[in-house]
Amino acid sequence: MSAPLLKIYKRMSWLPFGKWMFSKAVCRKAPYFGTIKPKIIQLKPGVCRATIRNRKAIHNHIGTVHAIAQCNLAELCAGVMTDATIDHKTHRWIPKGMSVQYLAKAETDLHAVAQIEYPRAWQDKEELVVPVEVFNTAGEKVFHADINMYISAKRS
Repeated sequence: MSAPLLKIYKRMSWLPFGKWMFSKAVCRKAPYFGTIKPKIIQLKPGVCRATIRNRKAIHNHIGTVHAIAQCNLAELCAGVMTDATIDHKTHRWIPKGMSVQYLAKAETDLHAVAQIEYPRAWQDKEELVVPVEVFNTAGEKVFHADINMYISAKRS
């Protein structure tokens, strides 16, 4: 059973500019993500990969990618991955918290990966910790986030 968001991604991703259009649609649904102009480059159950460009609009005072832009990228990946993975007929989710580590200056475009073990059994009142790793263009890890997703069973 494929989640609605994953079905849309599968339909769009093979089209010319399909991943870009899908990413724009995600940002229309959750407008704050549009501030970083992400591109979701892979989505499947248990995995989401996205990129952002190193632009002046998301810089801090020292000219590197702002910490909150990196948090935004991590939350986008974790949320889209969770939404594409969860069984929407029986469960729902919401972000509950985030802990982050800034490991190095983010001075290039960034690539983020959110990944959990899949397949899995969903529980009621589960706190799923989604690790997100963010890398620079040299492949060096510059940021890590653990995003807590609260998973609950839908009531009939």
